[in-house]
Amino acid sequence: MSILPGPIRQIGYIVSDLDAALAPWIDLGVGPFFVMRGIPIRASYRGKPCEVTISMALANSGEMQIELIQQEDDTPSIYTEFMAADGPGYHQLAYWTEDFDTTMAAVREAGWDVVWLGDEDVGTRFAYVEPPNAPATVIEIMENNEITSGMGKFVRDAAVDWDGQDPIRVLGG
Repeated sequence: MSILPGPIRQIGYIVSDLDAALAPWIDLGVGPFFVMRGIPIRASYRGKPCEVTISMALANSGEMQIELIQQEDDTPSIYTEFMAADGPGYHQLAYWTEDFDTTMAAVREAGWDVVWLGDEDVGTRFAYVEPPNAPATVIEIMENNEITSGMGKFVRDAAVDWDGQDPIRVLGG
């Protein structure tokens, strides 16, 4: 039995320039992208409190959600750590769980390091973990609550019959 719940729901990339990173995806026919800027994130980074500001973009290709994340400051974080080691690129696979507490208990029991643990400031709990032999730098576990599932459906539905028009759609501010 797998520690992680269900299928992979998202592939995440860390980018240095969100606007520039959108174009290659759009050229491949992925979109529309929903862009959110200036999002404050409070998390525990390798066991210590951390506050960063990010901008992100979400789109779907079929059932797979693509997430692009740009940290807007240089506060040490899971994102700056990745950029320093690898530069921009493929960072995480994400699973959405109906029972965040049970999934996190299973992760901890398996001995996986929890390297980034976020609270509900953004409407849902999330964590990045480092399992052994993972095909990504980290595995993200996101609580699948009304906000997560609602946003997931909104982004997926927009991609279903997308005609290439209006490829970048700003949400919020």
